[in-house]
Amino acid sequence: MVAPHPIDWPDRRFTEDEWQLISYGFRAQQMEDKWNAWCDGDTLHLGRSWTGYEIYRVEFGQDDTGRFITAAYAESAPDRYNATAEYSATMLPVLLDMVLLAHRRSETFTLENQAQRAEASLTGLRVGDALGSQFFLPSNRDRLRERSTPAGPWRWTDDTQMATVLVDHLTRRYGLLREDNLAAEFAEAFDLYRGYGPGAVQLLRGIARGGDWRELASAMFGGTGSMGNGAAMRIAPLGAWHADHTPAVVATVAARSAEVTHRHPEGIAAAVAVAVAAALASSDDPPDSADLLTQVIAHTPDGLVKDGLISANGFGFDTDPAEVAETVGNGSQVLGPDTVPLCVWLAARHLGDYRAGFWATASVGGDVDTNCAIVGGILGAYGGPDSVPPQWRDATEPARPRPTDT
Repeated sequence: MVAPHPIDWPDRRFTEDEWQLISYGFRAQQMEDKWNAWCDGDTLHLGRSWTGYEIYRVEFGQDDTGRFITAAYAESAPDRYNATAEYSATMLPVLLDMVLLAHRRSETFTLENQAQRAEASLTGLRVGDALGSQFFLPSNRDRLRERSTPAGPWRWTDDTQMATVLVDHLTRRYGLLREDNLAAEFAEAFDLYRGYGPGAVQLLRGIARGGDWRELASAMFGGTGSMGNGAAMRIAPLGAWHADHTPAVVATVAARSAEVTHRHPEGIAAAVAVAVAAALASSDDPPDSADLLTQVIAHTPDGLVKDGLISANGFGFDTDPAEVAETVGNGSQVLGPDTVPLCVWLAARHLGDYRAGFWATASVGGDVDTNCAIVGGILGAYGGPDSVPPQWRDATEPARPRPTDT
């Protein structure tokens, strides 16, 4: 904006659901869509789609009653926008409704597609988790070397349990992320015999007893929060669900989802990287392997996870995965920085080949079920459910109980 001029703004409260839609922004898709909208933190920018000029800037605040506008500006440079302050003040509420209605207008057409993308990612995640977990058994080690699968059924672990809760939260309940509800749903679905880690057990039991997830998650590990790979292991379907949004939006929503259980910046960054990878893989025009990895790095917060991704990116895709694992880790520490860089590299290496991606991931050892769940979730997002070998899908326990005949 060259010459911002203050304008009057509507005295209006926005619910959290409305704010989430606003924060997603809006990109013009058709001739009649003359505006683009994008958010930067608590600031909404509105610009002409054909010039790219920012015309309106709206700043938001928040209190217990919701979101509200604290300041609004319009471009006053005549060569960019020739309108009076009175006209701009009248136009602003219309544009705010446009952003909200643009999402709602497209919901009928996109929600089914979003759900299909999320379910495709969940299928890849679930099979990777369940088959990967089979190779913790000493009796199956020879099969791993031979690249042959044991007899089914293959039982999935906490990775799939939490991912299924997340998918149902988005596709069957709210269509948007609601952290308080998600925390309660995680706690309700908790099953001790699915292999949850001790920190997750403590956290979810605390939530089930009525504790505030914010306080409980923040207090973990001496007040640092968890930097484990548990948020990353479940999040690929969320990325696929948001595939029609920008990577920046995906990163923001992924961070909010991760914070329900993982408050350490590295645990959050690990989830962001996986979600962005899955969103890019599931998009209508997915990038190639090298570009996917580059874009994930660009949208991952600074820190150990990003450093690991940069290190992994230094290896060509013809490198033996074991060599990459020696540098960036294989999940044996069950931490985000130790897990996600290798997994994103492996997923990028094997776009379009779920079977090869699984075996390459399982071969490096470490946290095998989680590694294979993460890679499987990204590859499932890329190729759809049919990219997963059908005999593997059939051998895997279903994500949800099948209806019983009555």
